[in-house]
Amino acid sequence: MSSTPGSTSMPAQTTAWVPALQWLRAYKPAILRADIIAGITLAAYVLPAAIGDASLARLSPEAGLYACMFGGLVFWAFCGSRHTAVSVTSAISLLIGISLGPIAGGDASRFGALAACAALMVGAMYFLAWLLKAGSLVAFVSETVLIGFKIGVAFTLASTQLPKLFGFSAAHGNFWHCAEHFFANLHETNRTALATGLSALAVLILGKLFLPNKPVALFVVVGGIIASSVLGLGARGVKVLGEVPHGLPPINVPAVSLSDLNELLPLALACFLLGAVESAAIGRMFAAKHGSRFNANQEFLALAGANLAAGLGRGFPISGGMSQSLVNESAGARTPISGLFSATLILIIAVFFSGLLHDLPQPVLAAVILMAVTSLVNVSALRHLWRTDRTEFAIAAIALAGVLTSGLLRGVLIGVIISIVLLIRRAARPHVAFLGQIPGTRRYSDLERHPDNQPVPGVLIFRSEGSIVYFNADHVRETVLQRVAESSPRPTVVICDLSAAPILDSAGAHMLRTLDNDLWAQGIVLHIVEARSAVRDRLRTEGFENREGRIDRFTSVADAVESRQAAPVK
Repeated sequence: MSSTPGSTSMPAQTTAWVPALQWLRAYKPAILRADIIAGITLAAYVLPAAIGDASLARLSPEAGLYACMFGGLVFWAFCGSRHTAVSVTSAISLLIGISLGPIAGGDASRFGALAACAALMVGAMYFLAWLLKAGSLVAFVSETVLIGFKIGVAFTLASTQLPKLFGFSAAHGNFWHCAEHFFANLHETNRTALATGLSALAVLILGKLFLPNKPVALFVVVGGIIASSVLGLGARGVKVLGEVPHGLPPINVPAVSLSDLNELLPLALACFLLGAVESAAIGRMFAAKHGSRFNANQEFLALAGANLAAGLGRGFPISGGMSQSLVNESAGARTPISGLFSATLILIIAVFFSGLLHDLPQPVLAAVILMAVTSLVNVSALRHLWRTDRTEFAIAAIALAGVLTSGLLRGVLIGVIISIVLLIRRAARPHVAFLGQIPGTRRYSDLERHPDNQPVPGVLIFRSEGSIVYFNADHVRETVLQRVAESSPRPTVVICDLSAAPILDSAGAHMLRTLDNDLWAQGIVLHIVEARSAVRDRLRTEGFENREGRIDRFTSVADAVESRQAAPVK
């Protein structure tokens, strides 16, 4: 599509991967007003969270500001979801903080360079995923695994922040090491720091109960800075945030070696998976709520640009933030441009007003993080799993244990492995339904689920609830033969309903040929019905019609039963 001189139309390909052009062309004053208000509210919420998450990542406060600022300035242009807000997140921040320590070797500047490089690598992974249209990848990590993983993250986060709330230094390591350090050093508690932190925590809890989705955290941060200055909390042993540099960082590629890239690869992959799954969950939630369509591939492009910008701007990996996005939506955001206003406001603060953050008490910051942790613990989901599916509950528990015992990085990988193993297990053992006639109809359904269905004398009808391929074909065959052996009297006809099998590969067709021979040797006829077109083509290629006759799309289970009941056994 070409544009004529003076035309405001854009090439369709351009607007397809830069949705901001569509938002801008349809922009109206009422939308602008709503987005400005939402952007201000979002910035008020993101600002303390960015500082807190930078602390989790063991980075300077400005690293969190730079990540949200540079990422937000780019994300809005490519994001397809109207309400998703990009930000640093607690899970990824903690992952950065724990994983980079051994690589950096105690060098703060090297630590920052490695974190920025990790963001660039994550951005490159998102860009590659966008090129490959790999949006379906996010479905491979099950929600059950994420439930356990997030609870493990919450416990790990709490173990790193409780010492700061009580006024003494936190340990670094896995959950058990941090928990042991906390209880072993309780005698070092600074009462002033604890009172400050508990007061902030109380205000945050009341705000969550009575002012949901409001920037209460910003009020707590401002109140903490004022209290620290007026009451001289620093002189009473309460640790404060310290100097936050003014201005903007140099925009460049961080100085790391090729060996560092190899060390960072597992961390970048874990951040990519966490961000992809979390961002997709946010996008799907808003799409279902507002009746829109979510495009995971478009989100990959937006996250690619955001992480590349964050890495070049001395930040660290970012993704869609659940609580930030909820604040953005509840504040009335109409388009992703609210994220642009939020990032611009953070830019102004970083350039001109960052010095105001110097006196922020660390216990107040710990209270903000601990409050955010509560959103990761989904107790109702665990109860639901316990009531409905103990196997799924056990999977969530394994993911939780993996995070607590092996750390976040290995916990992510354990979660991915569990998800893939579950997928393979379910595909390898599809349910084989044995059918009976629904009373008073010519329809047939699962006898196990509907005991009032009527079995057909002398006829065994089965349906594989999924594709029949090389890794599950033997399971289907053995299940059918076992049912034949257990049937009394033994059937003279076996009907295979392939209506629920969209794919039949050569191994599946060979299995059906073998099953046909096994049944023929017992004097039993196999009849195949309701196969889809691609499956019928495969069966014809394998010569199935030589014995069975033509396999067409017209013969139903009921037709086969009626025609075969009286047919003599060959």
